[in-house]
Amino acid sequence: MTNNDTPHYSTQDGTEVSPKDCLQRFLFDGTDIRGEITTLSASYQDLLANQQYPPQVALLFGEFLAAVSLLSTTLKNTGMITIQAQGDGPVSTVMAECSHGNKLRGIVRGDFDKIEDLSSLRELLGSAILAITIEPEGKERYQGVVPLDGENLSQCLEFYFYQSEQLPTKIKLASNSESASGMLIQQLPSSADAEKSADDWQNMSVLFSTLSSTEQLQLSHNDQLYRLFHEQELRLFEAQSISFSCSCSRQRTESALISLGRDEVVEMSVEQGLIMITCEFCSQQYRFTENDIYELFDPPKPPIH
Repeated sequence: MTNNDTPHYSTQDGTEVSPKDCLQRFLFDGTDIRGEITTLSASYQDLLANQQYPPQVALLFGEFLAAVSLLSTTLKNTGMITIQAQGDGPVSTVMAECSHGNKLRGIVRGDFDKIEDLSSLRELLGSAILAITIEPEGKERYQGVVPLDGENLSQCLEFYFYQSEQLPTKIKLASNSESASGMLIQQLPSSADAEKSADDWQNMSVLFSTLSSTEQLQLSHNDQLYRLFHEQELRLFEAQSISFSCSCSRQRTESALISLGRDEVVEMSVEQGLIMITCEFCSQQYRFTENDIYELFDPPKPPIH
């Protein structure tokens, strides 16, 4: 790779892609190693704008968002991938999901008043598990679960790949108040030359380990990769745009109300006069009057001609 190589910030159809909100794949020619690099800026800020998280919770959330972006390439077609941690600490749940097309959303739940000066993964989540769920559209859902035992999310995800996928993987995640970033390298099933494959992985892992959080958050994709791998034959692929997008809708909200049952929802409507439901991901509000509720459970019959 040379420092004259510039990443593609437009797609083949001419669509512009922001270098601060994109995902790129890369390969090392002549090896069994692939990689991915991601940066979230406006998309990260859009997600934070709908919430009021303490600073250390926002940083943790940023790492989860960068991680799910990296893992989204496992979706070959349409579908969704979710990374979710659940624990008994002040932060009870962190969830980040990415759908096909790199559409992100996520949420953090917990008792934030108890966080105070806590900051590490273990302090925030306590005893926890990490679940990675892959839901390809039209295919069987797959979920892998590992204990959240690492010092940071990167270590936990590396263990997930080692245990669930049997793929040696190195991950680095970083976040600050402005952006989040991630990089991953992974050794694919080995070629015939096992010794060369092992040497390649060892060399790339050593180079990868020298990347700092500051570099991740300040350098472009191209500059990060050049700093690490300028002596390697690296191919950097077209950038894919990342954005915040919520899948909530009035129709989904109506389905949720119907699932509660007619009696409970009608009682709520009579007591409150107006049912207001707010999406916890994007803060979109859905209003249902008493008349809306009755029509939901007793839709008017079409006229007979």
